Amino acid sequence: MKRPVMARSILHMLTPLKHMSPFDVNMAADAGFEVLAAYTGVALAEVGPLVQDSIFSRSPQDGVRTGVFIAGKNAEEALDMMDRARKAFVPPFANHIFADPAGSFTTGAAMVALVHKALRERFSAGLAQQRIVIFGGAGVVAYVAAVIGALEGARPVLVGHDGQERVGKIAATMKWRFDIDVEAVDGSSPEARRAAIGQADVILSAGPAGVAILSAEDLDHAPRLKVASDVNAVPPAGIAGIDVNAACEPLPGGRGVGIGALAVGDVKYRTQAGLFRRMLAASEPLCLDFRDAFRLAVEIAS
Repeated sequence: MKRPVMARSILHMLTPLKHMSPFDVNMAADAGFEVLAAYTGVALAEVGPLVQDSIFSRSPQDGVRTGVFIAGKNAEEALDMMDRARKAFVPPFANHIFADPAGSFTTGAAMVALVHKALRERFSAGLAQQRIVIFGGAGVVAYVAAVIGALEGARPVLVGHDGQERVGKIAATMKWRFDIDVEAVDGSSPEARRAAIGQADVILSAGPAGVAILSAEDLDHAPRLKVASDVNAVPPAGIAGIDVNAACEPLPGGRGVGIGALAVGDVKYRTQAGLFRRMLAASEPLCLDFRDAFRLAVEIAS
């Protein structure tokens, strides 16, 4: 009797952008997916029909050999696309879903996981009640870090480089979507940035590459600072004194420790690869977002 042949693993990669990220394609291929198909310029209304094409062309038991990856550069758009993909399933027909727009879900998860580790090991503290001040507050990594932090009991603060209004609207959508409280403050001037970090326990820099946001002198205005992390690997550093390779290295002035971009990047890479491999190994369809990424990143960082 012939043994049944396992269906080939297929990953359908959806993005609203003009191009699919080569980074994500490489990650999925190296994780072990045999067939990769990229769909670009995908509108929200197109997600359901595409997903249903993918489920009805295979038997229900091959749903675990089929995945939908959602890319892009906007966290809320990716979450909406995930919701549309999930609603397109017709049990018992279902696939895996994994969202990681611009790598932000796994990057934000890795950053907060390393902060969690530093707080635990250096200060015998957890994330709960820590005031986490996040620069680059309108970006995708900042969004993820703020939501994860709030869900873990922290007190996140989004800092807007162009004022409080835009990050305030983002914080309001977080409240609507996740029922969490995230503060939003102005960071449009040196004085405003120093005021923003005045009560910070943790500072995260998720601003544009190559932009210096906080100087060593600025950090003197954060007397409670325990941990700072910067995802910017392009000089100059977003937070002065944090080397890209830093893993809990003392910050300028001797107050708190710093975590650099390459340390975050290592955990991010292993987290994204691990979630792809989890899809390939699962016996039931999975739906993976930044919460799953955070749980895995904590394991990896430990």
